[in-house]
Amino acid sequence: MRLLLIEDSKRLASLIRDGLQDQGFAVDWCETLNEVKLLRQLVQYDLLLLDLGLPDGDGLSLVRSMRRREDTTPILIITAHGELDDRVVGLDAGADDYLCKPFQLPELVSRCRALLRRPGASLSTVLSAGNVLFDSSTRALLVSGNLVDATAREINLLEHLLRRTGQVVPRPVLENSLYSMENAVTPNALEASVSRLRKRLKMAAANVQIRTVHGVGYVLFEPK
Repeated sequence: MRLLLIEDSKRLASLIRDGLQDQGFAVDWCETLNEVKLLRQLVQYDLLLLDLGLPDGDGLSLVRSMRRREDTTPILIITAHGELDDRVVGLDAGADDYLCKPFQLPELVSRCRALLRRPGASLSTVLSAGNVLFDSSTRALLVSGNLVDATAREINLLEHLLRRTGQVVPRPVLENSLYSMENAVTPNALEASVSRLRKRLKMAAANVQIRTVHGVGYVLFEPK
């Protein structure tokens, strides 16, 4: 899942970004509303994490603008303004959730996953195909009931393929979701990740297959 963090405190943004990336999210970071506009023209994000007090305006103006355009991208407000009236205004403006600073990273991670599990959003709790089962809340991968150790990138790649089992997932969709803008992505980075995931699943005796659709992307098949 690819997130956009909008926060003008460099220290806090660095802590949040590092913590979320450790949990398997790809995270881009910007400090101003103008940067948000530019980034969202380039990338389709699964979730926005939005501070309200930004150098070039009030974050709520972004929320209202998106909802007027019927943009349903989930928005989690993270702010020091935690009074009841502030929370009511933020939620009424169209935010999906509201988290007051200071907060603990595990709560932020849980709230992000909860938002992405909502109907019509990107996540459900448990995904399975063949003898492969993945729990998005714990990030646990099991094959025939046995826990399989895999890297965060392999887990994220498998999650995307499992969510569209039997359907081709275009290469740009996978690259957009797996890599943030700070990652140096080589031309064969995705192919290398797919190769490692295939080997990981084969060693665990998984009975699913990941096939390459040349010039398009990848598809995960269940056994017949």
